[in-house]
Amino acid sequence: MRFEKGHKAATRRHIVDVASKCVRRDGISAAGIAGIMGEAGLTKGAFSPHFESKDELVREVLASALCAQQLRFDEDQRRGLDLESAIRRYLNRAHVEDRAGGCPSAALLPEIARQPLSTRQDYEKGLRSYVSTFAALLPDANSAASRRRATAIFGLMVGTLQFARAVPDATEAEQILEGGVEAALHLARSPSF
Repeated sequence: MRFEKGHKAATRRHIVDVASKCVRRDGISAAGIAGIMGEAGLTKGAFSPHFESKDELVREVLASALCAQQLRFDEDQRRGLDLESAIRRYLNRAHVEDRAGGCPSAALLPEIARQPLSTRQDYEKGLRSYVSTFAALLPDANSAASRRRATAIFGLMVGTLQFARAVPDATEAEQILEGGVEAALHLARSPSF
């Protein structure tokens, strides 16, 4: 059967999009190829023409998710997003509930640390880009300390989101989120870092 030009690329993109949601929702280890392909409406046998291994798919999933996160952040900045708005956009109830579409760092950090070196290097590239964009929102945006501070703030935000996801009580989760916002803002505005 002949397919239209671009069909293979479109199918690959579809697999990555579905896998991205599955991996963030279920975890890298728990998201199996058969389940991902089933959710994509494809057979398990359709996987190998597109990817050599699950590791290759995971690398592409992480790159895609980080790129999408970066694009949303860039768009927010073009709209004039300030520091507090950026923090609140990340630390909110909707993000807590959207595991499948949310931050790949908050969903997958422990598993990313166990991935092959090439996957972790790709993750680090995406992380660097996001942190640099975040550092630009800080009062001392062009200083050497701004990148360290932005990394620390992002780490605090990721941890806060993970804590809020872990507690079943919605009121407690909201308090965790608000505490994270306050701590991130304090760290961002602190003159000594």
